[in-house]
Amino acid sequence: MTQQDRTRFDFSTLGERERYKLMIGSIIPRPIALVTSVDEHGSINAAPFSFFNCLSADPPILALGVENHPDMSFKDTGHNIRVTEVFTVNIVSHAIAEAMHVCGAKYPRGVDELKEAGLTAMPGEKVVSPWIKEAPASFECRRHVTLELGKSRQIILGQIVFAHFREGVVDERLRIDPDRIDAIARLGGDTCSTIRDRFDMLTPKL
Repeated sequence: MTQQDRTRFDFSTLGERERYKLMIGSIIPRPIALVTSVDEHGSINAAPFSFFNCLSADPPILALGVENHPDMSFKDTGHNIRVTEVFTVNIVSHAIAEAMHVCGAKYPRGVDELKEAGLTAMPGEKVVSPWIKEAPASFECRRHVTLELGKSRQIILGQIVFAHFREGVVDERLRIDPDRIDAIARLGGDTCSTIRDRFDMLTPKL
């Protein structure tokens, strides 16, 4: 499989799990969204997603990669966004990493993961989904568009309509203090990382 000191893979010949392992082990670090949503009865759900990122500032768009159950039925987050068309992305700091992990357990539908994790649900300003008081930053979103990727996964694009930041995170010039965010990220497998080691690289001027 090696040629010119490279290990090569034809993705068309790999299984889903093999592709997954190669992708999550090399596309790193991936930010973690702790997504809060509600169902049609108002029950709160919270679930972490590392298939997540920002895609646009105009309009302000976030993207979530949402997987279905093995029988292709919707998991709670996908179901809730489908029926309410809103969700909230909460950034995961190191301080709430363990609580995020608790939210990722496979609870029966209807269980409030925030209560199980000891996190506080705060009422949304413009959407029905709550934001998490302990999170350093939270983004209320309305569903912009959903891309169906076969039967197993959706890409949900959400337009940010409101944001909450912990006091002291944003200065008067709208610069974010990364130390106060103290976000964590996913690597491969069960490994996570912090963003505490940083360096600056100025954009080249030609």
